[in-house]
Amino acid sequence: MPSHPRRVTRALLSVSDKSGLIEFAKALGGFGIELVSTGGTAKALKDAGLRVDDVSDLTGFPEMMDGRVKTLHPNVHGGLLAIRNNAEHAAAMTAHNIKAIDLLVVNLYPFEETVAKGADYDDCVENIDIGGPAMIRAAAKNHGDVAVVVDTTDYSLVLEELTRHSGMTTYETRQKLAAKAYARTAAYDAAISNWFAATLNNDTPDYRAFGGRLAQSLRYGENPHQTAAVYRTPNVRAGVMTARQVQGKELSYNNINDTDAAYEAIAEFDPKRAAACVIVKHANPCGVAEGSSLLEAYKKALACDSTSAFGGIVALNRPLDAEAAKAITEIFTEVIIAPSASDEAIAIVAGKKNLRLLLAGGVPDPRDKGLLVKSVAGGLLVQSRDNAVVDDMELKVVTKRAPTAAELSDLRFAFRVAKHVKSNTIVYAKDLATVGIGAGQMSRVDSARIAARKAEDAAKELKLPAPLTKGSVVASDAFFPFADGLLVAIEAGATAVIQPGGSMRDNEVIEAADKHGIAMVFTGTRHFKH
Repeated sequence: MPSHPRRVTRALLSVSDKSGLIEFAKALGGFGIELVSTGGTAKALKDAGLRVDDVSDLTGFPEMMDGRVKTLHPNVHGGLLAIRNNAEHAAAMTAHNIKAIDLLVVNLYPFEETVAKGADYDDCVENIDIGGPAMIRAAAKNHGDVAVVVDTTDYSLVLEELTRHSGMTTYETRQKLAAKAYARTAAYDAAISNWFAATLNNDTPDYRAFGGRLAQSLRYGENPHQTAAVYRTPNVRAGVMTARQVQGKELSYNNINDTDAAYEAIAEFDPKRAAACVIVKHANPCGVAEGSSLLEAYKKALACDSTSAFGGIVALNRPLDAEAAKAITEIFTEVIIAPSASDEAIAIVAGKKNLRLLLAGGVPDPRDKGLLVKSVAGGLLVQSRDNAVVDDMELKVVTKRAPTAAELSDLRFAFRVAKHVKSNTIVYAKDLATVGIGAGQMSRVDSARIAARKAEDAAKELKLPAPLTKGSVVASDAFFPFADGLLVAIEAGATAVIQPGGSMRDNEVIEAADKHGIAMVFTGTRHFKH
């Protein structure tokens, strides 16, 4: 026998998403369950020929105020909250003619969808559900007696339960449904509160909540001993979570993390300006380039560090074509993500059955606003996205020599890349391609040295007479605290530098640049990334 079985005699259904509703309600009727409903849900059920009582018959009051007031009534909440084996509760139900409601089926007004489609303020407010969350919370609290369904995907679960237990639900199932119900109302309220904060330009509200819906349970986290899952938030920004996986193995935690890093980086490169490719390994770009075609951009990006690119993520800012697909599949690649792909390109990638191909439907806007959240012991660190774009910055020439037009183009390119490399960051670039990247070092000098050394290794592999840092430009994500890091870059062959500036020793750094005849520009904007 099931533990704490409860027979379902009456169900209240009030849903905005009516998918599967009629079939579900008919099945409930087959168990002899009385149906009570509201507004549009009641109409849909009646139109399907089902016998259903209006909630107004239960409350004795008509729906009013454009449907804002219909279920906020003791006859509804008493029916949900009454503890069946509590004599005092039973007496109150008898005295006030309150009928028990054993099953509540509610999915909420589509607030998240309304915001996502860019509706105006009043429309968003009107789509804030009041009665729904109140009933859900009441039923979930009383899960000892009442089953609550907030997700259409759980209709089959409830019907299987009723079939298996002759019209009854078990405590274990009611408990699981209650947990899901509270999680749903929490995510719903989080979406509303965050929308209000954004609307009011309140970056630091007194209370902050975040919620999402399970998109995928993952095999493990960063390491096999860690559990993991990925949740979808009410954020329509194009990227890894909007992407359709065309083929390949299931995405892992690290795949998703690295693919997100790659696609965020590709957002810096306007597809109308040029084709661009970003190759990422362990969340850091190891090769980035622009070109006249995706094939050219990929080859230039790969040349920066082909060793690290093995087993990496490739992000593209234009639809994947056959030429690029053929080149990318020549080495082991974990994921390709692009806005879309040609049928021929999809067929080529299909030859590598484990290679994941993701089509995101668009390219992210690097200027989009949003929040980044990181957990720390006992709390959450929350900040706005780094949506500063070098094209919007006023570059200040601080050296005697100004950069040439070609150098300036490469400087902007290098600074776009530096934004997406873990700090401390040094990026050498030449002809709109990275030629050396130093990432995540405790010392900026070490980043400069590592980037130069990688350029030397690439030159040997490509059988070049000299590293491509000769005649390159260099970008730093933050200021040079001393001239030593700059001197390493000059020794590597850099002829121009872009950096935020703002150090107490800026004059010392500028003097070193002037002494060696190189150009330097300040952006006034830092791009730390931890």
